[in-house]
Amino acid sequence: QVHLAESGGGLVQAGESLRLSCAISGETFRAETIGWFRQAPGEDREFVASITGSGRSIRYIDSVKGRFTISRDSATDTVHLQMNNLKSEDTAVYYCNYGDRLTIAALPKNSWGQGTQVTVSS
Repeated sequence: QVHLAESGGGLVQAGESLRLSCAISGETFRAETIGWFRQAPGEDREFVASITGSGRSIRYIDSVKGRFTISRDSATDTVHLQMNNLKSEDTAVYYCNYGDRLTIAALPKNSWGQGTQVTVSS
């Protein structure tokens, strides 16, 4: 069983940065693809980025390419999402989850946690 806990959200101004963390426990952590998702008010939850167990395969949605960086630290069993040049449209609750490399965007495996709120003021 895998447990995930998100942290690092906050209130920032447009153009500023935040670093989100996803602490993961469970025996399969190192083999799993980990993804970040977000849900803005009144919107469906959307996939943002993912990283495979090896760290060799990384995906981003177009709207965050060049601004967000996903990374994983096997020593601490943590996946980070570095978010730079934040925009008001990045305002959302951010969640992490795990799944298969090719299907995680649509079929994450775990139930959703509480997430961490990111609010960007313009």
